[in-house]
Amino acid sequence: MDALDVARWQFGVTTVYHFLFVPLTIGLSVLVAILQTMWHRTGDEKYLKLTKFYGKLFLINFAMGVVTGIVQEFQFGMNWSDYSRFVGDIFGAPLAIEALVAFFLESTFIGLWIFGWDRLPKRLHLASIWAAAIGTNLSAYFILAANSFMQNPVGYRINPETGRAELTDFVAVLTNKVAMITFPHTIAGAFLVAGSLLVAVAMWHLVRNRDSADTPAYRFAAKFGSWVTLVSAAAVALTGDIQGKIMTEVQPMKMAAAEGLYTTESPASFSVLTVGSLDGSRELFALKIPHLLSWLGTGDPNGTVQGINDLQAQYAAQYGAGSYTPIIPVTYWSFRFMIGFGMAAAAIALLVLWSQRKGRTPTSKWLLRAGLVMPLLPLAANSFGWIFTEMGRQPWIVFGEMLTRDGVSRSVSLTEVLTSFTAFTLIYAALAVVEVKLLLRYAKAGVPDLTPDPEIDDTHDDAERPLAFAY
Repeated sequence: MDALDVARWQFGVTTVYHFLFVPLTIGLSVLVAILQTMWHRTGDEKYLKLTKFYGKLFLINFAMGVVTGIVQEFQFGMNWSDYSRFVGDIFGAPLAIEALVAFFLESTFIGLWIFGWDRLPKRLHLASIWAAAIGTNLSAYFILAANSFMQNPVGYRINPETGRAELTDFVAVLTNKVAMITFPHTIAGAFLVAGSLLVAVAMWHLVRNRDSADTPAYRFAAKFGSWVTLVSAAAVALTGDIQGKIMTEVQPMKMAAAEGLYTTESPASFSVLTVGSLDGSRELFALKIPHLLSWLGTGDPNGTVQGINDLQAQYAAQYGAGSYTPIIPVTYWSFRFMIGFGMAAAAIALLVLWSQRKGRTPTSKWLLRAGLVMPLLPLAANSFGWIFTEMGRQPWIVFGEMLTRDGVSRSVSLTEVLTSFTAFTLIYAALAVVEVKLLLRYAKAGVPDLTPDPEIDDTHDDAERPLAFAY
């Protein structure tokens, strides 16, 4: 084990941990804005209750996401200074805009939304949550544009004197074909998480408090969240299909690694289950669907999909001796876990809708248990999706331009990386406990009581008032 190995583990752990908060923040910001819009247009009190209820869960998650996101960017200079030096001219541009424009927009208007209840005009207050939601999604776009450069470098040149990548076309970076499809795919995944959370919380209250006065609100939240989950699942599948074709074009090794395809095939079959050797170098047993991989990768059921061994030989001849193959078991199974967990969440959403047909109220404890697990499924799907995306790019940190081993900070020792890794892990574990406790506490509390407080009687003198009011 060396500093490179620990730095990779640290970046992987902090990235996956941070991304647990990101999709929920992105999705809930828009769903809360929609709920408030429905209250603004109809005046129905249940929409106001749901707005404040899920808005509180959104704010808790947003705060945690901000804290972990700061550490995420801090690592670029701490453990990956050679990478930052090489690509900072390009990578820094979208991140700077994200911080100065998108994050400023969302944080400013979230503040107005929090403190603007009963202080701002209704329309202006509604506009605040929409501005925050737009800022949150813009933030995601600029970050994904920066990440997409690592997958498919565009709009740059290598300065032969400094050896650095220099930005030549910022529009090309923002309109990178990988970014253009990764963004809607990520946003759809975010709504899959947010919709699942709406369902889980609503189902818990519906099953445990069937005679509650707030049952209509929870029934709507369960239905609304279920439809959001199903539509999002369809959007994830559609955008994922397009993303697979682009991935085959710009990163064929990643597609081959996702399928455990060692030899070039035309047509290529999709592997439902493959058992390989322990070192991931060859296939031992496979259950396949004929022609499906060709269609997923090329749009042609008889299309050619390059295999791992052929691509390894091609890259070795192009870039020099070395292994250009990612860890096959990781890419293969993370790809399938991503798909499987997302489909499971959609299946539960269908069951929830079925349980409420013809105005029925769900009573099944088994459905309640499934509903409580439901938000964890798309969260896992999102996490495995990013593990596949980043691990499938290995050994490149910038595909075709810089190897991961060349991006690590040379002056940082193994002891220093281990120390920061241990400290961050302990801090994140503590934050996880805080996050879960806060979410559970406010989720169990239910929608707020909107009954106004009784007016204070001002006819008595100060001596007769309660002490708190006398002050």
